[in-house]
Amino acid sequence: MPSDFNSPPTVGLMGFGAFGKLIATHLHMHFTLTVYDPVAPQISPSLSSRIRNGDMAAVGCCDIVILAVPVGELPHAIRSLRPHLRPGSIVVDVGSVKVKPAKVMEAELPSFVDIVGTHPLFGPQSARDGIRGRKIAICPVRGNAAPRIAAFLRRALGLRVFITTPEEHDREAAVAQGVTHLIAKVLVRMEPLPKRLTTASFDLLVQATAMVRYDAASVFLAIERDNPYAAGVRDRFFALAEETRTNLECLPGINRRR
Repeated sequence: MPSDFNSPPTVGLMGFGAFGKLIATHLHMHFTLTVYDPVAPQISPSLSSRIRNGDMAAVGCCDIVILAVPVGELPHAIRSLRPHLRPGSIVVDVGSVKVKPAKVMEAELPSFVDIVGTHPLFGPQSARDGIRGRKIAICPVRGNAAPRIAAFLRRALGLRVFITTPEEHDREAAVAQGVTHLIAKVLVRMEPLPKRLTTASFDLLVQATAMVRYDAASVFLAIERDNPYAAGVRDRFFALAEETRTNLECLPGINRRR
C-alpha cells in the first residue's frame, strides 16, 4: 500500500472510456476500484479481481473519487455524485483543461470535500509502453490533499509531477496541445502521407499525429473550446501561417496560388 496514505483508501472511478480504462490499468495494483459508467463497462479479465462495477452511490462514497468524464459533462456528473459524497473525501478530475473544471468543481462540490485538478499529459496511445517518466500536472483547488496525491504519483507510478495553477496550465496547454491537435487535424486530411522517402523530423511529426488522431471528439472540443487561452493561440497560429505563405509567394521563382 502506498505510504502516503494512513490506511488503504477506497477509490471510485466515474467514467470508463479509453482514459478511464488507462487509469484503472495503473491504479488497480494499488487500490480496489469501484467503477461507474452509464454504459456498462467491460472490465478485462486481467483487471476483474481488483475492479468492481458499482452505481453512482458506490462511487460517490469512496475516499477518492476520480472524474474521468468529458469536461462538458462535469456539471451533470457532479450533480449526480453530490448526494453520495462523504466529508473528508477527495475529488479529482483528469480533464485536458483546468480553469473551467476547477471553477465548476469549486462551485458545485460540497465544502466538506477536497478538490484536486489533474491533467495526465499522456493518453492511451502515448502510454502504450507504460507511464513511468510521463508528465502529470497537479492543480490544488481546495484543501490540502494535493501534496499526498503528488507524492503517490511520483513514488508509486513514477510520474513526473508538476504543481501548477489552473491558469498557468491552460496558458501553456493552449500551445502544447492546441497547436499539436491543429497540425494533426490538417495532416490527417492530407493523407495518404509518404512512408518510404521520409526524414527523421517528418517521421516524428507523423508519430505525434498518431498519438492524438483517435482521441475522442470531446477531447478536441475541450482543448479548443474550453481552454480560455486557446482562441488567442489559434488566431496567432493561423495568422503566422498565412504570413509565412504570403512571404513565401513573394520570393522569385515561387509558384503563386491560382
